[in-house]
Amino acid sequence: MFNYSQAFSRNIGWVTEAEQTTIQNSRIAIGGLGGVGGSHLITLTRLGIGNFNIADLDDFDYPNFNRQYGATLSSIGRPKAAVMKETISDINPELDIKLFENGITEQNLDEFLKDVDIYVDSLDIFALEIRRKVFARCYELGIPAITAAPMGMGTAFLIFLPGKMSFEEYFALEGLSFEDQIIYFIMGVSPTVLQRKYLVDRSSVNFLHEKVPSTVMGIEISAGVACTQVLKLLLNRGDIVCAPHGLHFDAYLNKLKKSWRPFGNKNPIQKIMYRRIKQILNDN
Repeated sequence: MFNYSQAFSRNIGWVTEAEQTTIQNSRIAIGGLGGVGGSHLITLTRLGIGNFNIADLDDFDYPNFNRQYGATLSSIGRPKAAVMKETISDINPELDIKLFENGITEQNLDEFLKDVDIYVDSLDIFALEIRRKVFARCYELGIPAITAAPMGMGTAFLIFLPGKMSFEEYFALEGLSFEDQIIYFIMGVSPTVLQRKYLVDRSSVNFLHEKVPSTVMGIEISAGVACTQVLKLLLNRGDIVCAPHGLHFDAYLNKLKKSWRPFGNKNPIQKIMYRRIKQILNDN
């Protein structure tokens, strides 16, 4: 018979029993359950989170095998949301899970964020329109929002807190073309662009065709970093680095870099970076 206290007893020491109860009673929303989303969900389930709102509208397919937790031969063609619900329910059958199998829309956004303590962003990198709406609504509702992007073999993360710099203020996407929005989003998440130093095939990056390379190492590092921030926010302990500050850790280069971009992508340094990225893309 399942016993919550026994199942998550090895967390005790890093958290107190009272803190574990706080974790159990928390509700986390995760948008997107493919790459980082699936690993975020598994990590938070094993942390002992007791309540989730999860959303995804895609099915598993073979190109997901290199990085996505739920991608297996038996899950091919099955909805990611349903597969991941089954997976985490097998870890903790007492979970309260609200499933959004048609993804996040303007119509269900408030329901998706209902009673949520923290939002963890894992939407597809190219789903910027709905991502902007989710972050804006989180800001209005006072919900902390985290994005930890897999960058090569590492991760860059940003946290947006109520009353601090917002997603829109930082990324400055309004009025940009789709390709430029993607560039601004990537350089905003990863101002240090550490991963550029070991990208061996630049033709693998094509924003117009919604194609970027990925590694499972980047995914798993992202999950560890993002979920650690969830724990710190829920328990109100430990320093929180929030926008316009960010962190980028790259396991391939053995480097950790802090970033600070006052005015976000409107910072002169970001403008220079945009021109360089644009030139590289045009050369390819």
